Amino acid sequence: MLLLHFKLKTLKQILFKNTNISYSDTGKGTAIVLLHGFLENKTMWDFYIPELAKKNRVIAIDLLGHGETECLGYVQTMEENADAVHEVLSALRIRKAIFVGHSMGGYVALAFAELYPEKVKGLVLLNSTSKADSEERKINRDRAIKAVKQSFINFVSLSIANLFSEDNRERLSSEIESVKIKALKTPLQGIVASLEGMKIRKDREVLLHLTPYPKLLILGEKDPVLNYSETKEQIENTEVKLFTFPDGHMSHIENQEELLKVLLLFFKRV
Repeated sequence: MLLLHFKLKTLKQILFKNTNISYSDTGKGTAIVLLHGFLENKTMWDFYIPELAKKNRVIAIDLLGHGETECLGYVQTMEENADAVHEVLSALRIRKAIFVGHSMGGYVALAFAELYPEKVKGLVLLNSTSKADSEERKINRDRAIKAVKQSFINFVSLSIANLFSEDNRERLSSEIESVKIKALKTPLQGIVASLEGMKIRKDREVLLHLTPYPKLLILGEKDPVLNYSETKEQIENTEVKLFTFPDGHMSHIENQEELLKVLLLFFKRV
């Protein structure tokens, strides 16, 4: 299975505003675009791609300043990330796709949905929110920028561990270490520019109410980053489906097999 996956998986790059954007393109069928979160990269989807690609065309993209994609500037907005995603899809001649965004990837997916609504067939927000940063959260972003500049390794290590529910930190210690190693490859400029971009992002809750395509919100009940009750409120009086896991912010690791089933079921219905 793994060998077959890597034979079918094609790693490519395109140029966007003189910046190399890295992505993988696997399988055939309905296009599914996978967008990773902050301090992650497209390899976070490696467990999922072989299964999803059995019946779909799966595109996993490294967002600006992450993975093998270069930094664009000192502030990387969600809109610029969305434009980079659009550039990839245009190069691949993909007219419509289902988007799955984890955390920051969800912010990018929402920006894409606002900028290019005709290209969205379905949307999954995974441990993510349509709401803008609160004033308190903006202050925390500034603190994070200061902290990463002072001690890069400490900031990344603490940030990754704090994404998992406390119950899972010992059980998944080797997985957490693996995520940390990958996160430490993220350049300082990419981290700071993304924090700046997330801090100034727009509130896009209206998209959950007014857009016509199927939408799914997947949350962790013990998410240390997103308050579960507050995040759930944004889909009241909408047709957005909710699926809740009992764990933290990293559902793709904490609830791996179950998440795959949830995604496959959603894709069948789109």
